[in-house]
Amino acid sequence: MARLTRAGLNLIQQALTIYDADLRLAVWNIRFQEMFDLPDRLVTPGAAFEDTIRYLAERGDYGDVGEVTEFVATRVRIARAFEPHYMERTRSNGRTISVEGSPLPGGGWVTVYTDITAIKRQEALLRGRSEQLSERVLAYSEELARANRELAASIAALEQAKRDLTEAEARTRMTAEMVPAHISHLDRSERYTYSNRRLPSVLPGTPQEIVGRPARAVLGEQAHDAIRPHIARALEGEPGVMEFTHAESGRRVRAAFTPDRKDNGPVQGVYILSMDITAETQARAALTQTRKRELAAQLTSGMAHDFANLLTIILGLQARLERLEGLPAAAREIAATTRAAAQRGGRLLDRLADISGRRDLRPAPTDMGALLADVRALARSALPEGIALFETVEGLREPILLDQGSLQDAVLNLILNARDAIGGGEGRIALRARAIRDIWVEIAVEDSGPGFSAEALEHALDPFFTTKGEAGSGLGLAMVYDAVKLAGGTVSLANQAGSGACVTLRLPLRPAPRPAEEPPLVLLVENDPDLRAGVRDMLRGLGHAVIEAESAEEARTLAGLPGVGLVLSDIALGPGDSGLALLRQLATSGHGADLRLMTALPPGDATRRTAESAFPVLPKPFDAAVLAAFLHAGDRAA
Repeated sequence: MARLTRAGLNLIQQALTIYDADLRLAVWNIRFQEMFDLPDRLVTPGAAFEDTIRYLAERGDYGDVGEVTEFVATRVRIARAFEPHYMERTRSNGRTISVEGSPLPGGGWVTVYTDITAIKRQEALLRGRSEQLSERVLAYSEELARANRELAASIAALEQAKRDLTEAEARTRMTAEMVPAHISHLDRSERYTYSNRRLPSVLPGTPQEIVGRPARAVLGEQAHDAIRPHIARALEGEPGVMEFTHAESGRRVRAAFTPDRKDNGPVQGVYILSMDITAETQARAALTQTRKRELAAQLTSGMAHDFANLLTIILGLQARLERLEGLPAAAREIAATTRAAAQRGGRLLDRLADISGRRDLRPAPTDMGALLADVRALARSALPEGIALFETVEGLREPILLDQGSLQDAVLNLILNARDAIGGGEGRIALRARAIRDIWVEIAVEDSGPGFSAEALEHALDPFFTTKGEAGSGLGLAMVYDAVKLAGGTVSLANQAGSGACVTLRLPLRPAPRPAEEPPLVLLVENDPDLRAGVRDMLRGLGHAVIEAESAEEARTLAGLPGVGLVLSDIALGPGDSGLALLRQLATSGHGADLRLMTALPPGDATRRTAESAFPVLPKPFDAAVLAAFLHAGDRAA
């Protein structure tokens, strides 16, 4: 390509050079060397502009220049100003050349040298015939010729500037279109005057080409109504930031509004930066719920301990009271009622512990159709003959990551609530699961009962709120809410148009990772032979080849075998034997395997916390799906 370019430049009758920002020769044609009779050293890549000027000055090409060093320094200083210029000069050989220089955007020069000796001779002939042509006409002709040449140089500079501006605009637009956000500008009539064409990536279903269209027609009524007050404030000169949920797609969007004004002049419009923050919102909701649970656990743990002791005393006294001989029937009834109330209090404490205690999510690849079928089988025995139960699944053909146990508990709880709402008569309960774009998995439980009262719609998710009187604890829906929020999801309650209630759960839709084509060889370290056999079968079911060790000492020997890509060890390996110490030793020695632990130690145990700070830890018990998700989740700890 460089040779083709050089060949093309050599066809030009004018001499041409391109010097870079450091005034080093980058491009030239053969006419440049021929016109100035330059040696080869001055027409090579990197040749200095200063050396060329010095060579020509010392040869007398510029005539008498006085002190050569000062002359050269002056010419270099003028060149470094990078200003467009046009000049004509007569060389020592009698030939006249014009020099047109145009600066480059990043620094440097493009210069064209033209031999205008013939033109100058014609001008001299015209001047010699001054008897036929007046001096003024000749002067005007010369001035016009010079002006034309300068105009041509200016036009060339303008054309270059136009090309540079076009390239800069294209680069700016390309950069803007690569930003993972929508950048737009609205004029005062709320019409789009600019867009980086990324709106559909933020609000699915919206058009890509929106310039010239009204914001309301582009965004839809719901989204436009959400941001309209902030647009109005921005048009009054007040910047702002807000978040809203796009009803159609379920995405959470953050929008920033910046007034478009110059200096202190009137606002001409508003710039809007919109970003999809759905994943951030899901993570934030899960973190907030975790913090609430931790606070609730701190507040209730001490009280629960004291209340449990009090209830134990009450139950003991009531049992002694009921055993007294000759106790009147009324007193015996009171004692039995008190005992039943204390027992119910104990059950409430257990459920409070379930809500406020530590809970680790165990997402695993889940077939939604199979999960709902399992729920249907579990719930069937608890439903009267007159209540029909249906389930449908839309658009969830591939496995997704969900905490199966937590979700099963939540859906079963909702089914039993729906059963209680329908009562003893006939009715129907429908389970519906569907994917909402690629963001949410939605599970809805609908029933044909009377629906929620206004009070229930407002307070049903609050702990201890119940419409079942003494038969209800008021913790069922609260536990559902807690589990869903912990996973970064949402719960909504509504009444159907005809009759009946609908509870909708939305959970983040995360596709299950595909298993590796060649699962690594696993070194399984477990001192209990029954547990080791069970985990070994799970690993083999996942496609792994497995070698086994029942102690850390045996594992250290087997870890040296070629091909071991994963070490899975129990933390407790018997008296004086530790899986944590084993993995630390392997990590220190630079073993390249994925190092992971499993344990039955409780969450608050100090050893387990230490292990979790160093390596991934899988709590027991677990099944094959949970094990598969654990092995595919994230990178191993360092």
